[in-house]
Amino acid sequence: MNNRLLVVFSSLVLLTSIAWIQVNEHYTAEELREIYSQSSEYWPAPNVDEDIEFREIGLMPENPYRNVDSLKPIIELGKVLFFDPRLSSSNQISCATCHDPELGWSNGRSQSVGHNHQVGKRNSPGLNNIWQTEPLFWDGRAANLEEQALMPVEDPIEMHQKVNFLPIKLSKIEGYKKYFAEAFGDDEISTERLSTALAYFQRSLTSRNSDFDNFMKGNKYAMSDEAIQGMHLFRTKARCINCHSGPFFTDNKFHNLGLHFYGGKFEDLGRFDFTNDPADIGKFKTPSLRDVMYTGPWMHNGFFNDIMGILQMYDNGMARPKPRPGSEFDPNFPVTSHTLVKLNLSQEEKEQIIAFLHSISAPNFRMNRPEIPR
Repeated sequence: MNNRLLVVFSSLVLLTSIAWIQVNEHYTAEELREIYSQSSEYWPAPNVDEDIEFREIGLMPENPYRNVDSLKPIIELGKVLFFDPRLSSSNQISCATCHDPELGWSNGRSQSVGHNHQVGKRNSPGLNNIWQTEPLFWDGRAANLEEQALMPVEDPIEMHQKVNFLPIKLSKIEGYKKYFAEAFGDDEISTERLSTALAYFQRSLTSRNSDFDNFMKGNKYAMSDEAIQGMHLFRTKARCINCHSGPFFTDNKFHNLGLHFYGGKFEDLGRFDFTNDPADIGKFKTPSLRDVMYTGPWMHNGFFNDIMGILQMYDNGMARPKPRPGSEFDPNFPVTSHTLVKLNLSQEEKEQIIAFLHSISAPNFRMNRPEIPR
């Protein structure tokens, strides 16, 4: 057989194998490993709804804000500010209090504890790869990182610091002058420069390579059999890819999972609080699943610390609360997203999906805390 015929024959074998995988539920991990080792154009078709703007999962693009010489002084200033508790009125709470690098840039708590030990109502999300995320916050109330940066500083429950007073406060710290001069050309401190520096520091944060990334780069056995099977389920039967798509495993959109506790003690109306659009009641931002196994507890309220429990809920089509007596005809009662349906996953399949979630979670960086200027 000449080389040309051999290439044609090999291609036909590959395409036949792909077609077999797509139409049969019974397959081996090794068969899936062979398929997913190929270019994504040869992968089995994903199980996505017609109204979904689908993006295939894959390698992260390069972070455009890292290793840019002109940005390094601004990022360094932002790093110092991020770890400085004097950005709070009590001089005890820094941005890193709720976003610790050793905890996936989250804090391991259900909800954050802020000024005077007040407990907020939402979970602190991780910050890795946040350079690709807009808008910001669970409800999307900040259009970009510059707008977001000083919101927690001024929030009365979080850092409780009047933002307009902050430049005056920091101007009295001699050690900050060199940082601002290096970053901006002179030592003037303004709220705009503070938000710019904090924003660019956050943009510099990037996940480390995971087992999934190493697999995508050609290391065929970087992922376990269970993770490979979980990856296939993630894209097909489990339908996770409807919302957790693209290289960062998020569509950056807002969905209602039925976890709004509408009319109850733990009510949180989500995006509605920002838009005042009744259609947004109970909708929250889709978080990235990169490093997800290092950022629990999970969900916007941090109520869930068991990943298997979360999968059980998704398997059942998520929460579908009903109106309380007397509210049956409330036109604003939130409706759980139609994208969420009963999945009928087996226990083994749920464990395989969890194995895949581990494979897209890389160990955290150990960032040294900077010396705070005096």
